[in-house]
Amino acid sequence: MPRTHIGIHTVEEIRDHYRRYLFGEYLPFWNRHGVDHQHGGFFCALDHDGTRLEDSKFMWYQGRGLWVYSHLARHFGDAEALEIARKTAGFLLAHGRDREGWWAEWLEADGRVRAGRTYRGYESLFVAEGLQAYAAVTGDERAFEVARTTLLKVVELYRDPRRPVNEDYIPLCYPGMRILGEFMVLILTLTQMLEQRPGDAELAALADEMVQGITVEFWNEHYQLTNEVRTCDLRRPEDPNEDFCYLGHGIETMWMTMAEALRRQDHTLFELCAARFRRHVKVAWDDVYGGLFRSLRVKSNYYELDKVLWLQEEGLIGCLMLMEHTEDEWSWEWFARIYEWIETRCALRHHGYPLYQVGGDRQMSFGPHSNRKENYHHPRCVMYCLLALERMIGRGGAVSGVWG
Repeated sequence: MPRTHIGIHTVEEIRDHYRRYLFGEYLPFWNRHGVDHQHGGFFCALDHDGTRLEDSKFMWYQGRGLWVYSHLARHFGDAEALEIARKTAGFLLAHGRDREGWWAEWLEADGRVRAGRTYRGYESLFVAEGLQAYAAVTGDERAFEVARTTLLKVVELYRDPRRPVNEDYIPLCYPGMRILGEFMVLILTLTQMLEQRPGDAELAALADEMVQGITVEFWNEHYQLTNEVRTCDLRRPEDPNEDFCYLGHGIETMWMTMAEALRRQDHTLFELCAARFRRHVKVAWDDVYGGLFRSLRVKSNYYELDKVLWLQEEGLIGCLMLMEHTEDEWSWEWFARIYEWIETRCALRHHGYPLYQVGGDRQMSFGPHSNRKENYHHPRCVMYCLLALERMIGRGGAVSGVWG
């Protein structure tokens, strides 16, 4: 039966909220304070009122911002967003890579390198995701090929057993370890690239490899959760990482693999990841104060108690995918629950500021200042929700019918 309400709100009310916020608040804030209209790229070290704290450019945020503005241009016909994406792509291609094709970690505002490549690979992956999105809206073949070459270089980097690994959220780091977060970003980017180049056999084989890793190697049957770490040859570690579940990445990875299942029209994979998505959300939920916890040590039942906005919004995206494509009642209840927590605890309008607070303590207590504003997870969630709700309203509340 078609659904008309999400919790206490109509579907149209939530759609209208996202549309007003995106075009009336979020984008004007960034255009005034965070977009470098002179050189291209983004300044993310911003306080709640938009005060810029410093003007260097962390490469993660440049690639992510390029993705956001390319997505805006492609799906909303935003000409200003297209120009921002064009200038950002030009800035990155002119200044961001070294002679071996690796992307720097930090740039100065004018493009001078502040810090060179790292062995984490994420700066390169986020630029690759941004460039392929830019190619999707502009048809820029060079941008796509740079994205493809970059992604393949990172894949080889991750296969090196000597690669130094230093991730401060993981209990124990050592050379060559494999991380779920890497598989997560790779499947996200591969899905989008294969939507543009479905006949690319090398990319398709890599997507198969990522799905296998996500659904088999990183899946812990004993805990019924994803582990964050595997050895270089994808074995379960016998060390302090054995019971470490980074629930935030588990939630993100499952909806991203559901998106790959939709691309492939693979209902079995979709249902598998949907069940695991629900499992992670239920385990991550804070029954005392609400909101989702980001990590768990299973044996000691130890949760990291701080809260981050991005994780809550990844929960919204996954719920909405189930709402749009299945008859799943659970997803409607949980979207409403997470949505209300975000709007009550994270929205800064209650404190006289625009946008949302990106992190805090267990109750997301208000912090009077911020040293960063979110230019990726947050606008991605707003855009994904807005587009999905528009499609659902266009069908009169009926599910998509993608599975027949």
